[in-house]
Amino acid sequence: MSEFRITDNDSRTPQLQLPLMSLRDVVMFPRSIVPLFVGRDASVKAIETALSDFNKNIFLVAQRTPEVEKPLPGDLYVIGTVSKILQLLRLPDGTIKVLFEGLYRARWSPEKGFEPLPDDLEQDGLDFPFVSVSRLEKREAEGPEVDALVRTAHEALEQFGKSNNKIPSESLMAIMSLNEPGRLADALMPHLSADFSRKQELLEELDPIARLEQAYQLLQGEIEIASLEKKIKNRVKTQMEGNQREYYLNEQLKAINKEMGREEDPMAEVAELEEKLKAKNMPEENREKAMREIKKLRQIPPSSAEYTVVRNYVDWILDLPWNTLKKTDLDIENAREILEADHYGLKKPKERILEYLAVQKLVETVRGPILCLVGPPGVGKTSLSKSIARATNREFVRLSLGGVRDEAEIRGHRRTYVGALPGKIIQALKRVKFNNPVFCLDEVDKMSTDFRGDPSAALLEVLDPEQNYSFNDHYLDMDYDLSKVFFITTANSLHSIPLPLQDRMEIIALPGYLETEKMKIAKQFLVPKQIKAHGLKEENIVFSDNAVQDIIRRYTREAGVRNLERELAAVCRKTTMRLVEEDDLERSVRVTMQNLPGMLGVPKFTHGEKEEKALVGVSTGLAYTEVGGEMLMVETALMAGTGKVVITGKLGEVMQESAKAAFSYLRTRSDLFGLKKDFYKEIDIHVHVPEGAIPKDGPSAGITLATSMASALLNLPVSNDVAMTGEITLRGRVLPIGGLREKLLAAHRGMIKTVLIPEDNAKDLKDVPASILRDLKIIKVGSMDQVLEHALVCDDPEKIFSGREDAMCPIALSLQKDRQDEARHQ
Repeated sequence: MSEFRITDNDSRTPQLQLPLMSLRDVVMFPRSIVPLFVGRDASVKAIETALSDFNKNIFLVAQRTPEVEKPLPGDLYVIGTVSKILQLLRLPDGTIKVLFEGLYRARWSPEKGFEPLPDDLEQDGLDFPFVSVSRLEKREAEGPEVDALVRTAHEALEQFGKSNNKIPSESLMAIMSLNEPGRLADALMPHLSADFSRKQELLEELDPIARLEQAYQLLQGEIEIASLEKKIKNRVKTQMEGNQREYYLNEQLKAINKEMGREEDPMAEVAELEEKLKAKNMPEENREKAMREIKKLRQIPPSSAEYTVVRNYVDWILDLPWNTLKKTDLDIENAREILEADHYGLKKPKERILEYLAVQKLVETVRGPILCLVGPPGVGKTSLSKSIARATNREFVRLSLGGVRDEAEIRGHRRTYVGALPGKIIQALKRVKFNNPVFCLDEVDKMSTDFRGDPSAALLEVLDPEQNYSFNDHYLDMDYDLSKVFFITTANSLHSIPLPLQDRMEIIALPGYLETEKMKIAKQFLVPKQIKAHGLKEENIVFSDNAVQDIIRRYTREAGVRNLERELAAVCRKTTMRLVEEDDLERSVRVTMQNLPGMLGVPKFTHGEKEEKALVGVSTGLAYTEVGGEMLMVETALMAGTGKVVITGKLGEVMQESAKAAFSYLRTRSDLFGLKKDFYKEIDIHVHVPEGAIPKDGPSAGITLATSMASALLNLPVSNDVAMTGEITLRGRVLPIGGLREKLLAAHRGMIKTVLIPEDNAKDLKDVPASILRDLKIIKVGSMDQVLEHALVCDDPEKIFSGREDAMCPIALSLQKDRQDEARHQ
């Protein structure tokens, strides 16, 4: 370790009395030139006194606490620097700028405090600190270690000078010329960024080697900081250059687009799409896929055809209501009132809707039900769907599937096709802008199949509650949640709906309206609606009950009320025309049965009515058609022949098979009926169902056909007050049928008193109005024998099965007598 010597306050080191100026946040080092701004009065007086009386010398020492305005001796450090004033410049605001040069270190004694001013200075009335200081002398160290430290400091200083432009080149060269460690450290310190307390420590460090080592450490820190600053500046510069380049290129693109007639910048549109996608409420997986498509847009020229394809795809994704749900109203009583106000009857569908709402009120995540409303045209299937939407405060969407034969109508097209679009399901959701509407799929039974696929199979995923939460449209090629959609399908019949599709749906039958229900619907809904639609007032037109009933019976033939509404509209039009022609808008017109033909013309339909008397071979059946229940007359004629059975009346295969089964039954029972076993070989049987232009089919006419044939063969009339329905087997069993409610209504309308129904249909009587059951005698039959006992007119019904000769077929008996007479003549 090199040696050094300090002489402090000994007899050989004289003490100097100098003015003292305290420094804030600044430490003055020997052999450094520093400019300072001075504003405190005491400091200004000390500088002025040093200039005039102390050969420009002054003692500069740092304050321990910079905030103190008038420091006391204890607020100052012990060691400071004796400095020389080189320049002084007075500024307009009263402060002065002073250039100081540090000369050497010195110490003073804060314990002794400030000394009194000399007599000659006191006379001037000056007031500033005045102290006695002792110079701290030292001897610079020598040796190889010192030379190495100095050389290392020079190299670091040179590197620091290259990375930092704050040090002037002249100052740098002057510092580089210093080889003494103490002097080199003192010259370095003013150029290093360090806290003033740290600099004070180095000022108080009297060992020149230790002082240079500490200065070297601070210099290395400055070099690292300067290097980081350079990296940051370069990075910022590069980024700014990139931004400027991008800005310049964007401006060029705008100019090019403007010249080409494209006012909007495609890249700006892409950025807008990206912002919309970030704000869109949608599944994260789908967002990421859409973001990849937007990135692809940036790389495709706007003039390319692929750009339009990708842009349309992104627009579809942004327009879909992925997780956007409309707040639903779960007020059960309010929903009940809406359903009752919009529709008369339809008890089961209404109950099912209210049950769903009740469940949804307790379970927030209930999946949407799949209801299938099945019934004839005009019974209110679609309008009921609208009422459900209104009752649940949801949007309503309707999609007609009638005639759809392309699977792409449901699942969409692949994006590789020209003009590709999503399926109708996704398109409708985009239109409605909510993901929980009431979605009515109309005419689901009218779909067909061809080489383009099976749309009913595509509907399986849409209508399956276990799958539709991840419905995959071919165009979107991503999962879409349909589980919150309330799907309602409608159909006219079930037999044309594939069984797998039926399995996904809850079937609710809307069989049609009874005549009494049509009357109430006409009075409560249709008549007020048409009066308003034709600009009439309630007092302008009055419908009598008989007139409305006549319109229902003689001018319409339907299960619903669509044609009824048309006929009522026609009456309202005629009335409006009369009021306008007569210019009497206050007149009241009463519509009755008598003036109805003048408005609607000749009645269009005649409902089946019973025969005036009992006839042989004529039986009355009951049929269920699209327009409700109808009475069906069956006639049988016998003639000499060779055993042919002719069936006419445009009957379907099922009815033809029923007729053959009925005839086979009669042949198997020929001995009980008193018929010869081969009676059929001598006669021909012709079975006819009138109104041959109307197609007829179904199994429920079996016992009617058998009764007509039996009546003709036994020559016993069929009661004109009895109607029947049921399917027959070869053994004569009577099987259950459908549409009992409508069939009984037809019998009631035709003034029938007794109706024969299968025993297994007794459970269906609970759906028949009590007013109908009161007027009809319902007889439950299980076999054809029971049917004949109640249907055929005979004094003693047991004679029918007695096998007596007088009960034989009249034509067979006539032929037998003819052969006997012929034999006697021979």
